[in-house]
Amino acid sequence: MTGHAPWTAEGRDLSHTSDGPSIALLAEVSDALRGLKFGQVTITVQDGVVVQIDRLEKYRLGKPELT
Repeated sequence: MTGHAPWTAEGRDLSHTSDGPSIALLAEVSDALRGLKFGQVTITVQDGVVVQIDRLEKYRLGKPELT
C-alpha cells in the first residue's frame, strides 16, 4: 500500500469494459463499503467514466449513562 486510503483509485485503471464496470472498479467500491456501519459512499461519474469515489463515515456515540 502506498499510504493512500484503500478506496482511492490512485494508479488503477477503473475503465469500463464492454460488459460493464471493470473488476478493478467493483473492487474499489467494495473496499469503500467494507467495514462501513454508518455513512455513505458516493460515486462521481463524468462522461460515463467513474472519476471519484468518496467515503463518508459517521460514528454513532452511545447515550451517556445517568447516575
